Amino acid sequence: MSGMRRREFISMLGGVAIMLPAPRGTLAQQLGRVRRLGYLTTAAGDNPVDNAFEEALRHLGWVQGQSIRIEHRYASGRRDAVPSLVDELVGLGLDAWVTWGPTESLAAKRATTQIPLVCMILWDPIDIGLVSNLPHPGGNVTGVTGLGSIEIFAKRLQLLTEIVPSLSRVAVLVSTEQQGSTGPRDALARAAKSLNLELHEVEVKVPSDLDAAMRSAKDWGAQGLYTFPGGFTFSFPKQIADAANAYHLPTVNSHSEIALAGGLLAYSADLKEMARRGAWYIDKILRGTPPGDLPFEQVSKYKLVINLSTAKALGLTIPPGVLAIADEVIE
Repeated sequence: MSGMRRREFISMLGGVAIMLPAPRGTLAQQLGRVRRLGYLTTAAGDNPVDNAFEEALRHLGWVQGQSIRIEHRYASGRRDAVPSLVDELVGLGLDAWVTWGPTESLAAKRATTQIPLVCMILWDPIDIGLVSNLPHPGGNVTGVTGLGSIEIFAKRLQLLTEIVPSLSRVAVLVSTEQQGSTGPRDALARAAKSLNLELHEVEVKVPSDLDAAMRSAKDWGAQGLYTFPGGFTFSFPKQIADAANAYHLPTVNSHSEIALAGGLLAYSADLKEMARRGAWYIDKILRGTPPGDLPFEQVSKYKLVINLSTAKALGLTIPPGVLAIADEVIE
């Protein structure tokens, strides 16, 4: 889909209400039974995004333990944990399921064509092979993506160059869960080339790998750090921020949680808003709408978070023009 057509599609979706009034009586009574929902996330458990999803479901009339039973499974950024979690959920007789992350979503799609699937990702769903058409995905798959365009990669790097004018080398933090995801890497490489920046990947699997990764980045000559989105970066924001700051590496992040935990800045989709949209999709599916009839939605708004305290600690000055466009500034 071209950039213009995608923007038109986003505008069309902008008028759709997120919350619908709950019907009279309990949904379990009206629909005949308690529905079973799978929820597989690339992150660790008990996080604000999951809470936003369940709160949105409650507003729509779906109450955990009364009208719906949510089966939570957490991959915690571990690619190798996904297949067994998917198999476990498929065996539970789900009425629908939600997956967060490209690895989880692709594994779920491969596992069954029968269970309605709502995929929540920060990647291009067409590029990674989830669907071939956004307005009419067809089959048992739909969802929400926080990747509006490849320009997002260039925007993040551009912000970092404005704060660090001498920037020429940027380390890229990737986790082993992202093996095989070439599209986003290619987009980032093109963005870096356009800004005359060199990139160097440092890979981690568990938090204890972070110190060695940052040391490798500094030994290479990195002057900044770009973090790819994923279960690892969402699950361990403070560890990432602390490790990068210890090696004097200003970070530009794909999750606002890292900036909130001490990273320099983030330019990212609002994951809580994505979760609310996902709840709206689940509500539609459980009330009878085929998932393939629901358009794969793209989040249209990105949020810039700047940690001013971290900037001062790193000896950096945030240009007034960058501060002026920030959605949130942490003093």
